[in-house]
Amino acid sequence: MYLQRTEDLRNEIVGILRLQGYTVTDHAFHLVDPGKEKMRNLHSRARAEKICRHINFMQSRACKVKEFMLNSDEVQIDKIAPRIIEVRANSIYVDLFRWWNLAWWSLPYERTYGRQMRFIVWDEYHNAPIGLIGLQSPILRWNVRDEHLGLAPDKRDYWINQSMNAQRLGALPPYNKFLGGKLVAYLMMSDEIRKQYREKYKNRETIMMKRMIPPHLLFITTTGAYGKSSVYNRLRFNESRVCEFIGYSRGNGSFHIPDTLYESLIHHLDKNGVKVGRAFGSGPSAKIKNIDRSMRLLGFRKGSSHGIKRAVYLFSFVQNLQSVIQHNETPIWEQRNIDELTQYWKDRWAIKRNGGYPKEKLRFRKEEFMCSMKQDWERCKKLIESNLP
Repeated sequence: MYLQRTEDLRNEIVGILRLQGYTVTDHAFHLVDPGKEKMRNLHSRARAEKICRHINFMQSRACKVKEFMLNSDEVQIDKIAPRIIEVRANSIYVDLFRWWNLAWWSLPYERTYGRQMRFIVWDEYHNAPIGLIGLQSPILRWNVRDEHLGLAPDKRDYWINQSMNAQRLGALPPYNKFLGGKLVAYLMMSDEIRKQYREKYKNRETIMMKRMIPPHLLFITTTGAYGKSSVYNRLRFNESRVCEFIGYSRGNGSFHIPDTLYESLIHHLDKNGVKVGRAFGSGPSAKIKNIDRSMRLLGFRKGSSHGIKRAVYLFSFVQNLQSVIQHNETPIWEQRNIDELTQYWKDRWAIKRNGGYPKEKLRFRKEEFMCSMKQDWERCKKLIESNLP
C-alpha cells in the first residue's frame, strides 16, 4: 500500500533512516564515524527484506544446497579442480546460485540490469561450488573509474559497454577458509570468462544507442563492501598485477532505501507528474536518480547519499588498457588459463593457509552452518516484523 500523504511518506523515510543509524535533520541525513560493524548493521534491514521475500525458496532448497556442501576436513587442496559454469535457465545451477547469492553475503544483492552473466566456480573433484561470479552492466558515469581511465564523455558509452561490473565475487564455505576468494577473483580474469563473454555478446546492438560495439571484455570493476578488501590485496599472477585499487566511490547508492519504500517514492513521483521509466535504460543509475528526485520533493537535498564510500578495484584483461582507451591502440591481451591460475593459487595461497593456520580457524561443519542459516532467517523475519535495526 502506497503512502498517499507527503507528510506520512516523509515520516516513514525519517523513521527508516534513523533505524539504520542515520542522524536526520530537516534537509539531510548522515552517518557519524561508520566503522565496519556499523556498516554491516546498516545493510541488515535491506538484506532481511530480501531474505523474507524469498524465505519459501530458501527453505525449500536448503536440502538440495546441503547435498553439494563439504565439511572443511573433506577438502583436499591439491585435488581442487575448478570449472567455470555459466548459470543458464532450467539448470540445477540456477537455484544454487540464487540460494547462495541470498544467504551468504551481508551486503544484499541488487537487481541486475542490462548485460548479465552469472557463473558458478565448480570443483569437479569434490563436486561442490567454490564460489560465485555475478557480472552486470556497469553504471555509465562513475567518476573514480572515468578519471582513472581518462574516459572522454563522448566515448564513455563505447568503452563502458566493453566492460562489466562484478556485483557478486567471492568464495563459499568451506573454500573461503582456504582463501578461495582469491581463487575466484583469479578465475574471473581467465581466458574462459573473456571467451564466454565474446560468444554471448557478439553481433549484439546496444539498446540505448542502437549501435554495434566490439564484443571485447576489456576490464571488470568491483568494490570492497567495507573499505579495502583483503581478498584483492597483493593479487598478482606470475609477477603481473591482476587488479588495482583506483580510489573510493562517493558514497551514493540505493541500499538504504528498502524496496517497499522505493515503490512509494516512485508512486510519489508519479503523483507529482514526474515520468519514471521502468524498462532497461532505467537501471541502477536511473534508480539513484529517482531516489534523488522523489526525496528532493520531500525536502531532502541528496536522497541517494548513503555515506558509505567503497573501495573501487579495476581488473584488466589487457596489458595496455589506458592506451587502448585514450589512444585507440590495439589491445595486448593477458593470457591466463584456468589450470595455471589454479596452480598458482594453490602454491601461493591455499597450501600455505592450510598448513600454517590453526585448524580450529579453518573448521567448517555443514550441519552447524545450516542450523545457523535457520536462525538467521528467523532473525530476519523478526527484524522486518518489529521494525528494529
